[in-house]
Amino acid sequence: MSPLTPYRRLFALAGSRYLVLAFLARLPLAMGQLGTLLLVSSATGRYAAGGLASGALALGTAVGAPVAGGLADRRGQRPVVAVQSLGAATGFLGLVLLVTAGATLPTVVIAAALTGLLVPQVGPLARVRWSPLVRRRAGGDPRLVSTAFSYESAADEASFVLGPALVGGLVALVDPTVAVVVAALLLASFGTAFALHPTAQVAHSLPVRSAASGRLLTLELSVLVAVMGGIGVVFGGTQTGLTVLATEAGMPGLAGIVYGLLGVGSAAAGVATAWVPARFGHERRLVASSAAMVLLAVPLLVVPSLAAAAVVVPALGLAVAPAMISAYSAAGRLVPGHRAGAAMTLLASGAVVGYAAGAAVAGRLGDLAGPTAALAVPVGGAAAGLVLALATAGPLRRSLRAQPTTPQSRVASSA
Repeated sequence: MSPLTPYRRLFALAGSRYLVLAFLARLPLAMGQLGTLLLVSSATGRYAAGGLASGALALGTAVGAPVAGGLADRRGQRPVVAVQSLGAATGFLGLVLLVTAGATLPTVVIAAALTGLLVPQVGPLARVRWSPLVRRRAGGDPRLVSTAFSYESAADEASFVLGPALVGGLVALVDPTVAVVVAALLLASFGTAFALHPTAQVAHSLPVRSAASGRLLTLELSVLVAVMGGIGVVFGGTQTGLTVLATEAGMPGLAGIVYGLLGVGSAAAGVATAWVPARFGHERRLVASSAAMVLLAVPLLVVPSLAAAAVVVPALGLAVAPAMISAYSAAGRLVPGHRAGAAMTLLASGAVVGYAAGAAVAGRLGDLAGPTAALAVPVGGAAAGLVLALATAGPLRRSLRAQPTTPQSRVASSA
């Protein structure tokens, strides 16, 4: 059997239209962070101000995403994601108006946080759709669920290639205002289309069990959220550090393009993760990929130019997707299927909080000491993720072995 056969089967389940709109619907999340960072930084002349606004947007998303995920579990994704998409699109347009009108920084930061509350986490919610879809249309083949999780991570990373690159191109050709407006338009159109797609109804078909079987926040899941936070620090610190490096080189628009290369390596690794043998457990994958992330992040401390960064950043990406897939897959095993939306968005929130912290700290260090200091932040985030992965490997392995492994009972039983 060809290695691509599982992907062909997977794509046939949902159809090409769904795959396209689900991908485009996640671009605004990838564009919004960098667009806000550049919009506010260019208007104020301070990296710290841009990092603060971008961080507020991220923190708003971190708070709103688990709430929206829980609502989607109970009410269905259609109404929740539709309201989020239209609301966040309006928020991005309002943010542009405030910045161009010269509003104070506290006002801009509050507006960014309120916008973040409504930004939908399309990637995690798309993951929730695959398990019931596979069960209904493919007999619950666990390998297809595994392939779906690998695909979604690759799609996430590809969006973080195209999104920042699109922002960088728009900034270079026009200005950051246009980049944020485009993100708003994409969210209003494709976010709404994602919400209304028939797969949203399939995701809401999971049976609801008793409260006793619905426990969400366990120690193991909490640590996985923290691990995702470390990965988020890598994202935020790298993006802001590269922005400082590119601006000092007189080419701020290239920051998004070089940062997007992180997703190139990550997307490639994400696709390949589908072929990792199932006997190599999630906790072992998490430790191995976290260790690789530390080793591949260290060269950021010595990059002398954007050209050098363009070599180091995609290599770092090779470790990112396997770590994220391991965390999401383990979380899918740890929680009941009808709590999947809350669990997946909670992990995404961990990454977003990490991004906010990484962006804010790196922005401050960039103002004080330049790009090398800012790029030390992702190295620290990767190291923290490794420590957490090592600390939880044993308990996580025992918890996963104690869980049922049928695709009917778990979202990502064999992912």
